[in-house]
Amino acid sequence: MAIHSAASSFSCVSLNRQASGSSHRLLRPFVLCQCEVKSLVFSSQSPASFPGFRLQGKALESNSGPLEKEESLVVCFGEMLIDFVPTTGGISLAEAPAFKKAPGGAPANVAVGIARLGGSSAFIGKVGEDEFGHMLADILKENNVNNEGMRFDPGARTALAFVTLRKDGEREFMFYRNPSADMLLQVAELDLDLIKKAKVFHYGSISLITEPCKSAHIAAAKAAKNAGVILSYDANLRLPLWPSAESAREGILSLWNAADIIKISEEEISFLTQGEDPYDDSVVRKLYHPNLKLLLVTEGPDGCRYYTKEFNGRVKGLSVDCIDATGAGDAFVAGILSQIAADISLFQDENRLRDALRFANACGALTATKRGAIPALPTREAVLNALLKSSRDGTDLSL
Repeated sequence: MAIHSAASSFSCVSLNRQASGSSHRLLRPFVLCQCEVKSLVFSSQSPASFPGFRLQGKALESNSGPLEKEESLVVCFGEMLIDFVPTTGGISLAEAPAFKKAPGGAPANVAVGIARLGGSSAFIGKVGEDEFGHMLADILKENNVNNEGMRFDPGARTALAFVTLRKDGEREFMFYRNPSADMLLQVAELDLDLIKKAKVFHYGSISLITEPCKSAHIAAAKAAKNAGVILSYDANLRLPLWPSAESAREGILSLWNAADIIKISEEEISFLTQGEDPYDDSVVRKLYHPNLKLLLVTEGPDGCRYYTKEFNGRVKGLSVDCIDATGAGDAFVAGILSQIAADISLFQDENRLRDALRFANACGALTATKRGAIPALPTREAVLNALLKSSRDGTDLSL
């Protein structure tokens, strides 16, 4: 699909990132600012008491049928958008002759990843009342993701992102939003019943950047926490989308202490600790709050580290030929959440947790062997076959 111009109602934010096998490695240095962190404390205030900002968007008709496997349901909250990828690789966005569209957005990727692994998932977020928005809703449905929590905004477009991998190894992004529909989800539009049915409620930080979505995000997390749902948080730093480094640090940490599971990258550790060594366990432990059950540090092709109150360690990654690391981190999250949703006792058993993380590492690795995020997400059978092959080849994935 060739793109020659973009709607003038959007503003764009560009971001260059290094492609080193990890979808999290940021090339540009961070400007770190000292700021006072105000962590969210949930109160008994009703979610409906948050102020509204826009007319409510249209909801999907209830055509997905009853939720299945609700005992292991993972509800993913946040953005879903359209990625435009050049039809020719190894060039800058400006040099691209044409672009191919693909569904994207980290929370949506996780939801599809879980469903493709045989788990139960749902997505809550907002898209435009446009062809792209309805296309995304259909893609979720086709991938067995419950999409009844999606809303459609008649006055804003579905978000767009242009992404390419240049010859010099830099990953280049340009976002078109300001505002896009995902930023405009309101508290009153939340499907609280769906949230309360979940075993795990997963979210990122992009939905914390602007109102009214920020208030909707906080209300959704509060409803999940009050219902006894496990909260999973991917820091997912996109610094150029925030007003400043200070606001990004404060915003990301605002829901930190509410989370039961946190996934973070080495670069995000350095950012949040203002430049400290992300490979130092004592530095990582500074980010471990008293109620946290599991802190995961992703290291791209090198695998991951894990921290609980009782133990910590490292699990090696699966060696593959990386073609496109887009969505690899989301596939990792899908892999571990699919295991935890089925058996939350993994937190207490290090050996079983390590097995689950080997599975999650393989999910991320296999995703990097194909182009795109959602199209590349693996099935459970593919992951198990890759692990079996690795075992036969004598590859040690433990440490």
